[in-house]
Amino acid sequence: MNAGFVRVALDHPSSALYDYRMAHDAGPAEPGMLVRVPFGRRDVVGLICEVSAHSDVPAAKLRDVLALCTACPPLSPQWLALTAFAADYYQRGLGEVALPALPQALRDPSRWARLLAPEERYRLSEAGRAALPEALPARAQALRRLAQELAERGELDPAQARALHPKAIATLDAWREAGWVVHDVVEMGTAANRATQAEATPPAVTVPRLSDEQAAAVEAIGAARGFAPFLLHGVTGSGKTEVYLRALAALLAREPEAQALVLVPEINLTPQFEAAFRTRFAATLANDAIVTLHSGLAEGERARHWLAAHTGRARIVLGTRLAVLASLPKLAMIVVDEEHDPAYKQQEGLRYSARDLAVWRAKQLDIAVVLGSATPSLESWWQADQGRYTRLTLARRAVADAVLPSVRLIDLEEERRRGRASFEGLSGPLVAAMKARLERGEQSLIFLNRRGYAPTLACDACGWVAGCPRCSAYVVLHKPERALRCHHCGWEARIPHSCPECGNVDIAPMGRGTQRIEEALASAVPGARVLRIDADSTRRKGSAQALFSDVHAGDVDILVGTQMIAKGHDFQRVSLVGVLNADNALFSHDFRASERLFAQLMQVSGRAGRAGLPGEVIVQTRYPRHALYHALARQDYVGFANTTLAERRDAHLPPFVYQALLRAEGRTLEAALAFLAQGAEALATLPAAGRVTVYDAVPLTIVKVMNAHRAQLLVESQSRAALQATLRAWLPLLRANRAGSGVLRWNLEVDPLDI
Repeated sequence: MNAGFVRVALDHPSSALYDYRMAHDAGPAEPGMLVRVPFGRRDVVGLICEVSAHSDVPAAKLRDVLALCTACPPLSPQWLALTAFAADYYQRGLGEVALPALPQALRDPSRWARLLAPEERYRLSEAGRAALPEALPARAQALRRLAQELAERGELDPAQARALHPKAIATLDAWREAGWVVHDVVEMGTAANRATQAEATPPAVTVPRLSDEQAAAVEAIGAARGFAPFLLHGVTGSGKTEVYLRALAALLAREPEAQALVLVPEINLTPQFEAAFRTRFAATLANDAIVTLHSGLAEGERARHWLAAHTGRARIVLGTRLAVLASLPKLAMIVVDEEHDPAYKQQEGLRYSARDLAVWRAKQLDIAVVLGSATPSLESWWQADQGRYTRLTLARRAVADAVLPSVRLIDLEEERRRGRASFEGLSGPLVAAMKARLERGEQSLIFLNRRGYAPTLACDACGWVAGCPRCSAYVVLHKPERALRCHHCGWEARIPHSCPECGNVDIAPMGRGTQRIEEALASAVPGARVLRIDADSTRRKGSAQALFSDVHAGDVDILVGTQMIAKGHDFQRVSLVGVLNADNALFSHDFRASERLFAQLMQVSGRAGRAGLPGEVIVQTRYPRHALYHALARQDYVGFANTTLAERRDAHLPPFVYQALLRAEGRTLEAALAFLAQGAEALATLPAAGRVTVYDAVPLTIVKVMNAHRAQLLVESQSRAALQATLRAWLPLLRANRAGSGVLRWNLEVDPLDI
């Protein structure tokens, strides 16, 4: 389509589109194409949203498009509509939504010409993994670093290799001749699975027999036509993944060109999902028809996978929340696993909910969306109660002899009164239960959602507690690294030899984290092979997958970790789950804390007894009579959800009202609060203000982070439309108030999860 002018969205807070003039030799422009344009004193990449034969901007002010990206097919009108909806609903500029959703390769004009050109990749062979870097001389540090980077990253392109060693290509060619390195030429838009490429025929796959409940769920999803939202409520181990696989297989058999999007909440869950999907579809889909999209991928790999989805080559796209904004021109089904998980809500930049956008996208495209969880969010449960979602229930575990674990509550106050021994926070009954599992060759899992050795370091003599100089928070003791570390800003210091206030050398850790429990387990259960999995032990790429492989292989007797181990993992030999320090969430100021705690405990409880072994869950608590723990002991999500929804209705809380949260960060707390107070005054002048409730501005629980003082202002309404209209009119007033306010940053979040 030839046009003289284009309207372009830029990655800028303004929601306006900018007019540019097309040069005669630039080629035909279409909506959805990327362009390089001048903006101020810089050249930036923008997205064409409209083309026109005329412009209302005076000719003297118009500037020319500098380059047009023709190598990448234009983004579809449906994708543009999705990003436009997200921008409008979450009150952001269109370019702020659309451009960050694209891989970096598309936002770099220097790479446009070779977007779909083949790329070279080097990777270690099995022989290379066994030989390198030990086969290299100890003094050859650069060569050893090259080998180590190959092992850690998985693959290197020529530019990455040369950055590590000036003669990297010649070295890699020599290693290839030795059989240590494999040289691949990868076509952009493909994502070959190397593990299966070498196999002439796919291995035979044993497809499990469906239970009656699973068969009914698959049939219902397969029979749906048009927009059909399903809430798949299945207890842990009930075979929700098998329902996804069968539903997708039926879709792909019915619509040969269809694409499907499968969302998971965390990166560490993608390897096992990818393995399951590749195994099941090995005989029917090409190697590059299944791709992953998440922030843990290298930029080149993410670009290849995104292009595979965008060009329709990828049939199944598996990813975390950012994948919901991927371009899939033939999308025919969406699956959101663990739909309740807070990780689906982005907490920086565009604060969107991937689950909610998935539902909107399904409605836009008139397709089915399946939301799966053992503990659905109360918002989704309420939608099903209202008949807007179809509820599908899997009440029994899929394995014939597998039953839900029993739950035992250990009263810590009673243990203390009776003088019973404990081991660094591990009660006697829990230690005895772990020893019994060790004798039977079974595995135990200890859940503590607090990483590090201890929450902080303190002095008994003067009361000093180690705090962060940049945040109003205590620093966490990391004993293996001999460091104090702030988990909010990253500040780090060595452990002092004595109290900096009084000089007392008897400073001691306060509380317990996963590192301390790992240390205690070595003494409490002698001979047990203990493994810790948390954010500290899985920093390197691929380390989480390797650690989970050790658990599945039976090389671990006791696994201790944070929420990383609580959901989605199918530990066949785990028969005992111990839960430590869950009481803190019972008294949180956040009204969603109990919902999150119950979901977390139900999820981690579900790791026990999945393969027919009798499962037991031991929860240590000082409040064994709390209603939440009693619901957990009964495995009664339905009762918990209905009771909590009734409380929310009485208290006028979501999902019965709609909320937005204005946050401000200032050089002083007074500046942040003053900005919010001015915002509240400005909001009161708007026509729709009478339908919106505005609460007082208050400091955040952790007031200072990175020397910025933080406060928040809550706005809510019983009408979503009224709230959206108010926010839309309020934003220009907030931008005007920012000047000279002393506020460093502010943001407006729609449907906040953390208040």
